[in-house]
Amino acid sequence: MKDTCRIGINRLSFAKLNAFSKEVFMFRFFVCAATVITFVSSGLSFAETASPAATTPSVTISPVTPAEKIPASAAPEARFRVGYVDIMKIAAESDAGKVAKAHFEAKADRYKSHIDTKQKLLEKQKANLEAKLLTYTPEQRVAKIKAYEKKVDELKKMLQTADQEMRPLQEELIKEVYGKIETVARAYGAANGFSVILEKRELLYLGKGVDAEDITEALIKELNKK
Repeated sequence: MKDTCRIGINRLSFAKLNAFSKEVFMFRFFVCAATVITFVSSGLSFAETASPAATTPSVTISPVTPAEKIPASAAPEARFRVGYVDIMKIAAESDAGKVAKAHFEAKADRYKSHIDTKQKLLEKQKANLEAKLLTYTPEQRVAKIKAYEKKVDELKKMLQTADQEMRPLQEELIKEVYGKIETVARAYGAANGFSVILEKRELLYLGKGVDAEDITEALIKELNKK
């Protein structure tokens, strides 16, 4: 009888609540941030390095024998200055990133507080319901179970509402911070002679003629001046 009457009420899963924690926020923030790629040298690219061909004068040149050919001197090797950054570190340590993170967490904490309170009340109600279940009439059991399930649905809706409201805010903050990083990268790259600035994780190989430099700290300093 006891096994027959027991309610199959499973504990709620509050996994979504973790999306509002500090660790998950930073993970989303960094992963969603687009790669910083900025071309800053005018008229300079990896595909075009040769100067425009000079106009050939309309004169007749007598053929020369192989012995008269002069070895062509090697053209100077073109050098490219590449800057790369750790976008995760910039977002975590720059003032702009810290402000955005604090803004997000302030609103997330309000939701978390309400959700935690609601969760504790539901757990208490569930424990009381299971403890007194056998003392209720069949009609009372049905009514109690429906009342409990209604509150469970309310909590689920609260979680969904929180997620729907926090997601746009997160995207807005990411866009704002990335815009500041991109602006600083362009200015710094142009002022310091970089051909391109990109995210560190995109830097898989560098061939000859490429000078690479980690400018993460430099961009953090520039961001913090704004």
